[in-house]
Order: sequence, then structure tokens, then C-alpha cells
Amino acid sequence: MLAVVVGAVWTLQGLGYLSGSVMTDDRLWAVVGPIVAVFGIVLVGVGLRLRRRQAPENQGTAGDR
Repeated sequence: MLAVVVGAVWTLQGLGYLSGSVMTDDRLWAVVGPIVAVFGIVLVGVGLRLRRRQAPENQGTAGDR
């Protein structure tokens, strides 16, 4: 989730909506920001999918104790 937030902030700074940084109005950050945000969304999706896949295995072993 941190990558999503950082990517969004970088995008807003690159587009000039957030000021006070050397990244303000720098088009490089307007391109890099969305890439980082999408990467963060993909990581969250993979993490949720792996968590869902492992959940039934953990529930079955707890009941056998």
C-alpha cells in the first residue's frame, strides 16, 4: 500500500498539484509515479491472492488439534 501512496504523491508532484519539492512540475515524476502505484497495486493483489489460497489450509489444521 505504501508504493500506491508514494506513486500517487509523485504523480501529483510531477503534474504540479503538490508544491514544495524538487519534483514539482518535473514530468519524469508524472511518469514514474503511476508506474510505482500500479506496481504497488499488483503487489497488493498478489498478496491477497496468496493469503486467500493459504487460508483454508490453516483452518483445517487448527481444527485437528
